[in-house]
Amino acid sequence: MTDFPLTFSAEVATARDGRRPIVALESTIITHGMPYPQNLEVARQVEADVRAAGATPATIAVIDGQLHIGLEAEQLIALAQAKNVSKLSRADMAVCIATGGTGATTVAATMIAAHLAGIAVFATGGIGGVHKGAEETFDISADLLELAQTPVTVVAAGAKAILDVPKTLEVLETQGVPVIAYGQDSFPAFWSATSDLTAPLRLDSAAEIAAAHLTRAAMGLPGGQLIGNPIPAEDEIPAATLAPVIAQAQQDAETHNITGKGVTPYLLQRIFELTEGRSLTANIALVRNNARLAAEIAAVLIPADARIRSTTR
Repeated sequence: MTDFPLTFSAEVATARDGRRPIVALESTIITHGMPYPQNLEVARQVEADVRAAGATPATIAVIDGQLHIGLEAEQLIALAQAKNVSKLSRADMAVCIATGGTGATTVAATMIAAHLAGIAVFATGGIGGVHKGAEETFDISADLLELAQTPVTVVAAGAKAILDVPKTLEVLETQGVPVIAYGQDSFPAFWSATSDLTAPLRLDSAAEIAAAHLTRAAMGLPGGQLIGNPIPAEDEIPAATLAPVIAQAQQDAETHNITGKGVTPYLLQRIFELTEGRSLTANIALVRNNARLAAEIAAVLIPADARIRSTTR
């Protein structure tokens, strides 16, 4: 926790007072992921999934310079319809707050906010990582370094499939980030349940994941852990089907000289077009699946943390 001013929704404040499990949720999927009103419908679905699995959702965003941990219903509606919302990561989050701006949080920014609020578990779609061609562009997401320094367990369906995933895993290993596949040996490939990459670690239950989180804290190790949660088989797009689509999208991005922060949204939109919407349907399914697992982890983490604290007094 911190003395930095945070604005809690009524639901999150009640959960904190009662020491009930809370799951952090990002807001860029609302502002930059899909159009209104679909973005609002999905945000509500994901929050409902967290509640149904026994935890309280805390959608995080900066609104008029205030860092909100959980959004009221009317704030969620307003954010879903807002225009010119900043996309916040570690580098620009403080500036947005200091200047009274409004911004949606990426993985890195959501981790920072969650940690400030004392929330240990965060559900997202997929993390950012090393972009293809990074040996020339040095385009590497801040998400990777955030995982190395901020102690939050992040549940994702792997790294976004548009990235150089082998290099992403190498950076995470160098930074000492535990990369844990849930229930399988293969590192999940975002829209696809499996890949040809073996995950460095595997755990098969929410209880094991929670125990690993608490053990890292007890050892004083910095950083969080990444949980690779495979998209349900009935919702996935096979990797063989996606490979030529991703290659085409990347070629199109080069042709149109798309660079920097514009690369990821361009590629995701182009893949949506090339798959005739299947990529977005899969994306929604995997985010909801991650929310459910994150809630299960959070529900185990709260009583387990209490037991550990009682034995160390």
